[in-house]
Amino acid sequence: MGEKTLKRYEPKKKVGLIVVITGGGKGKTTSALGMAVRAAGHGMKVCIIHFMKGDMFSGEFEALERLSPDIEFHIMGKGFYYGIKGDKLLPKQHQKAAKEALRVAEEKMLSGKFDMLILDEINNALSLGLIRLEEVLGLLDKKPPLVHIVLTGRDAHPEVIEKAHTVTETREIKHAFLSGIEPQKGVDY
Repeated sequence: MGEKTLKRYEPKKKVGLIVVITGGGKGKTTSALGMAVRAAGHGMKVCIIHFMKGDMFSGEFEALERLSPDIEFHIMGKGFYYGIKGDKLLPKQHQKAAKEALRVAEEKMLSGKFDMLILDEINNALSLGLIRLEEVLGLLDKKPPLVHIVLTGRDAHPEVIEKAHTVTETREIKHAFLSGIEPQKGVDY
């Protein structure tokens, strides 16, 4: 950062926040990954668990590998849900993967090793019925006081939103894909 020394802010009271990033627009995972990079810049340890991704390479996987051991990530999902984009797995296969992701999330959250836990696409897994609301709320209830939890994905449940400290909704105004342009490397994946 050059020769200039920047001021560092330290809150008087530290609080582990619950952050929800939801909505129909692009950028939910990207926003959460930006938070992970920011946290790592403060010397914090971050664990990212992908609930729905897993069948297609995305550029962030390589970038996250380079940020290890400050950022650890687990691709737990089976990719697009039954019938979407040619997925042929049975719903129970996706459900089993989502339940395992939830188990790993709880283990990592309670391990004492991480300052931030990002549950990528958990809102989708919940809205699709792959995991139950009680399981997600139960996980949030067990959150250690100083751990930040970020939940991404469309269709965040109202009770998850109610429990959150911060909620951001992305809104799609226009998307290249709807104009017939294929997803582009580095922007869309």
